[in-house]
Amino acid sequence: MRVLRALSGIVAGGMFVLALVVVGTAVIAARRDFPGPGGESVTWHVTASVVGVGAQIFSDRHRGFAAVSGSMVVFIVAGLLLWTQWWG
Repeated sequence: MRVLRALSGIVAGGMFVLALVVVGTAVIAARRDFPGPGGESVTWHVTASVVGVGAQIFSDRHRGFAAVSGSMVVFIVAGLLLWTQWWG
Protein backbone atom coordinates (compact mmCIF):
# COMPACT_ATOMS: atom_id res chain seq x y z
CA MET A 1 0.00 0.00 0.00
CA ARG A 2 2.77 2.42 0.88
CA VAL A 3 4.62 1.65 -2.32
CA LEU A 4 1.51 2.29 -4.42
CA ARG A 5 0.88 5.62 -2.70
CA ALA A 6 4.54 6.58 -3.05
CA LEU A 7 4.52 5.78 -6.76
CA SER A 8 1.30 7.69 -7.36
CA GLY A 9 2.77 10.60 -5.38
CA ILE A 10 5.74 10.70 -7.73
CA VAL A 11 3.39 10.64 -10.72
CA ALA A 12 1.21 13.42 -9.25
CA GLY A 13 4.29 15.53 -8.54
CA GLY A 14 5.51 14.92 -12.07
CA MET A 15 2.19 16.10 -13.49
CA PHE A 16 2.44 19.25 -11.38
CA VAL A 17 5.96 20.00 -12.61
CA LEU A 18 4.94 19.25 -16.18
CA ALA A 19 2.01 21.66 -15.87
CA LEU A 20 4.39 24.37 -14.64
CA VAL A 21 6.71 23.73 -17.60
CA VAL A 22 3.86 23.88 -20.12
CA VAL A 23 2.45 27.09 -18.61
CA GLY A 24 5.93 28.65 -18.52
CA THR A 25 6.56 27.65 -22.11
CA ALA A 26 3.24 29.15 -23.18
CA VAL A 27 4.05 32.44 -21.43
CA ILE A 28 7.55 32.65 -22.90
CA ALA A 29 6.27 31.74 -26.38
CA ALA A 30 3.57 34.42 -26.21
CA ARG A 31 6.05 37.09 -25.10
CA ARG A 32 8.55 36.26 -27.84
CA ASP A 33 5.90 35.86 -30.54
CA PHE A 34 6.90 32.24 -31.06
CA PRO A 35 4.48 29.32 -31.51
CA GLY A 36 4.09 27.39 -28.30
CA PRO A 37 1.55 25.20 -26.58
CA GLY A 38 -1.97 26.45 -27.10
CA GLY A 39 -4.65 27.19 -24.59
CA GLU A 40 -6.11 23.69 -24.91
CA SER A 41 -2.82 22.07 -23.95
CA VAL A 42 -2.34 24.42 -21.02
CA THR A 43 -5.88 23.71 -19.81
CA TRP A 44 -5.38 19.94 -20.07
CA HIS A 45 -2.13 20.07 -18.09
CA VAL A 46 -3.41 22.37 -15.35
CA THR A 47 -6.65 20.40 -14.96
CA ALA A 48 -4.82 17.06 -14.86
CA SER A 49 -2.41 18.46 -12.30
CA VAL A 50 -5.19 19.72 -10.04
CA VAL A 51 -7.12 16.43 -10.25
CA GLY A 52 -3.98 14.32 -9.80
CA VAL A 53 -2.68 16.23 -6.79
CA GLY A 54 -6.15 16.28 -5.26
CA ALA A 55 -6.50 12.52 -5.70
CA GLN A 56 -3.06 12.02 -4.18
CA ILE A 57 -3.96 14.10 -1.13
CA PHE A 58 -7.13 12.03 -0.78
CA SER A 59 -5.12 8.82 -1.09
CA ASP A 60 -2.60 9.96 1.52
CA ARG A 61 -5.31 10.79 4.03
CA HIS A 62 -7.27 7.55 3.72
CA ARG A 63 -6.55 3.86 4.12
CA GLY A 64 -7.67 0.66 2.43
CA PHE A 65 -9.77 0.74 -0.72
CA ALA A 66 -10.10 4.53 -0.64
CA ALA A 67 -6.32 4.94 -0.76
CA VAL A 68 -6.00 2.49 -3.63
CA SER A 69 -8.77 4.17 -5.60
CA GLY A 70 -7.17 7.59 -5.08
CA SER A 71 -3.89 6.25 -6.40
CA MET A 72 -5.67 4.71 -9.38
CA VAL A 73 -7.23 8.07 -10.20
CA VAL A 74 -3.73 9.58 -10.31
CA PHE A 75 -2.53 6.87 -12.72
CA ILE A 76 -5.62 7.14 -14.93
CA VAL A 77 -5.42 10.94 -15.15
CA ALA A 78 -1.70 10.77 -15.96
CA GLY A 79 -2.39 8.16 -18.64
CA LEU A 80 -5.14 10.29 -20.17
CA LEU A 81 -2.89 13.33 -20.17
CA LEU A 82 -0.06 11.47 -21.87
CA TRP A 83 -2.38 9.85 -24.37
CA THR A 84 -4.24 13.02 -25.39
CA GLN A 85 -1.46 15.61 -25.23
CA TRP A 86 1.79 13.79 -25.92
CA TRP A 87 1.09 10.66 -27.96
CA GLY A 88 -2.08 11.60 -29.83
